Amino acid sequence: MRKTVAIIGGGPSAFMLAAFLNPEQFAVTIYEKNKTAGRKFLVAGKGGFNLTHSEPLDQLIERYTPNDFLAPALLHFTNTDFRNWLEQLGISTYVGSSKRVYPVKGIKPIEVLNAIIKHLENQGVKFKYKHTFHNWDENGNPIINEGSIVADVVVYSFGGASWKVTGSTGDWLETFANNGIATTSFKASNCAYHTTWKTDFINNHEGSPLKNIAISCDDQLQKGEAVITRSGLEGNAIYGLSPQIRKQFEVSSKAIIYIDFKPMLTLEKVIEKLEQSIYSNTTRILKKELKLSAAQLDLLKLHLTKEEYLTTKTLAHFIKNFPLEITDSSTIDEAISTVGGVLRNAVTPTFELKNKPNHYCIGEMLDWDAPTGGYLLQACMSMGAYLGSVLNEETSNN
Repeated sequence: MRKTVAIIGGGPSAFMLAAFLNPEQFAVTIYEKNKTAGRKFLVAGKGGFNLTHSEPLDQLIERYTPNDFLAPALLHFTNTDFRNWLEQLGISTYVGSSKRVYPVKGIKPIEVLNAIIKHLENQGVKFKYKHTFHNWDENGNPIINEGSIVADVVVYSFGGASWKVTGSTGDWLETFANNGIATTSFKASNCAYHTTWKTDFINNHEGSPLKNIAISCDDQLQKGEAVITRSGLEGNAIYGLSPQIRKQFEVSSKAIIYIDFKPMLTLEKVIEKLEQSIYSNTTRILKKELKLSAAQLDLLKLHLTKEEYLTTKTLAHFIKNFPLEITDSSTIDEAISTVGGVLRNAVTPTFELKNKPNHYCIGEMLDWDAPTGGYLLQACMSMGAYLGSVLNEETSNN
């Protein structure tokens, strides 16, 4: 007799769990509150469908906060495994110039989603739409719509609290907390951050990109690009520093980041270029020798005194280490992802709720963090595949 598995929430981690559960051992049903599954999966494809990242596995694991929590899942189902699995479904991928992985040109996000759902249906996975989790009954069974669901294994895959239009509202958090499950409130991650620009600067440079830079906060360095907004900065060069910025916010009302305008050059090389230039005017040297943009030049001029700007070693120091005070983050509604949800110490290493045997939590509803670039989706997929293998093995051994 097959065991019954109820997966509540139809997102990426749910898909992968259902895909890797042995259909001869388990009868799987996915309960989704929307009319269709995978709405957040499709949102991820709006700006170019970034599926995962191609960097070496040891480096990929280091991108996660904390990395030890997700390491077993990522080692079990790697970025290469994910690409190979998609290939089996007829979804070929390629590595872009940023080392991010995308479906080959011409394959749309909806085609990837449809291929996954078709694969699950071929394995006998059932989908039930417009089915919303409300609470648990007196026997510990999940209440969905107006009735209780009885299953041998229950897996919750609700997502976090960003992109509410997709159904990831986080409104389940209070119910979990009221039932003795350790939780923490959601916070924005991979979001824009606020600073105070001078009026003239923002009037001249709102929307300007800061390309090929590196930003550091505490001991973390993130290379990439940022865009100057009216209220601050946004872009992958700052998104990846969300854990460090939040950590500073916890002890202070502000955070300090440092921008390296020329990360490909050492401090010594910057000094050499400044000193050996054929030009005499400092601004002209910065334009010609270091290729600094108008926005970068104005940032330096506004921050430095005239003496500092004209002193080579001081100027070079700020080119490599420009400080910027961050005063706040954007709201959860504006964020790409969130942290918070079910605390890590509320689940076992295999994601089973400690106070609810045979009930599991996977995906973004757990409290972990990752930058953009395919890391979020990869972790969700890895968690699902890992739990699937755990449940297969446990059932085979019993």
